Amino acid sequence: MPLPPGGLLQLTPEGLYCPAAEAWIDPWRPVPRALITHGHADHARPGCVTYWAVGQAEGILRQRLGAAIDLIPVDYGALHRIGGARVSFHSAGHVLGSAQILLEAGGERWLVSGDYKRCADPSCTPFQPVGADVLITEATFGLPIYRWRSGGAVAQEIVDWWRSAGDRPSLLLCYAFGKAQRVLSELHRLGIDDEVLLHGSVEALMAPYRERGVAMPPTRPLAELPRGTPLEGRLVVAPPGALRGRGLARLRNAQTAFVSGWMAVRGARRRRGTGRGFVLSDHADWPGLLRTVRDSGARQVYVTHGQSTVLARYLREVEGVSAEPLEGAFEAERFEGETQEPTPA
Repeated sequence: MPLPPGGLLQLTPEGLYCPAAEAWIDPWRPVPRALITHGHADHARPGCVTYWAVGQAEGILRQRLGAAIDLIPVDYGALHRIGGARVSFHSAGHVLGSAQILLEAGGERWLVSGDYKRCADPSCTPFQPVGADVLITEATFGLPIYRWRSGGAVAQEIVDWWRSAGDRPSLLLCYAFGKAQRVLSELHRLGIDDEVLLHGSVEALMAPYRERGVAMPPTRPLAELPRGTPLEGRLVVAPPGALRGRGLARLRNAQTAFVSGWMAVRGARRRRGTGRGFVLSDHADWPGLLRTVRDSGARQVYVTHGQSTVLARYLREVEGVSAEPLEGAFEAERFEGETQEPTPA
């Protein structure tokens, strides 16, 4: 279903557009003014003239889009007059610097969720509920089967698996931006101070987190270790796509695990071909999606990404909320993660 004509937001070939602000939210193509929810590649694309984003995301965005981009950093909750609209960014709890974007004009409040989660995460600012008349929400994991355990509980499972490896190294696969840093911060909370080895694409995104004071165990790039260095008992964190490259050849005898919300489905674990799957997601689970809709108080909900039809139907038939899937080139998180997290050779 398209957005109704005359609303505060319109769906254009470039993405969600706010005529009052003359700005696009997470545009799909280069535009003059982009309001960015967070730094994942399917939300922050290169080529825009000016970017607005939360200041915490600046390091990531300059790393990914170029150091010279015209970026206007903002604080959570600060109100900005952009054109004829009032715009504010509110924490989404997804990754470092992630935001929901609230637009106000013509007596209406429209909230674009971006990607978000409701569970605790020591690596980023917690989710902030925001009231709105109209909510545009993601539904990446919009099925009742998706219900997350705490990050601390999953981290303890990872530690137990790692310690059980004996004289073998342990290779933990997770997305280079967000998931890797969350896992490391959860390990720190458990008191782990062993040095963790990182694939180059993970290492490249560590500085913005450390500069923002996110506590993690000591880390070192795997590539810095001379060939022949014993790796028995060591933990190596790498993105999924790294398995296709040559950089991990020295880990042929490693036990391997994958960290993702998709690991909640047994078939996904088999397709990934790893020895173990840990269920940890930076997206809202089913209860988190429903809670967010209720907290918003929205009279109209549009659902994007993933299981949009299922969530919209549930909201209409069970919650009594006017809800429709929103058609467009929205990308849900893919199982492999290569689209969001390209990995250099």
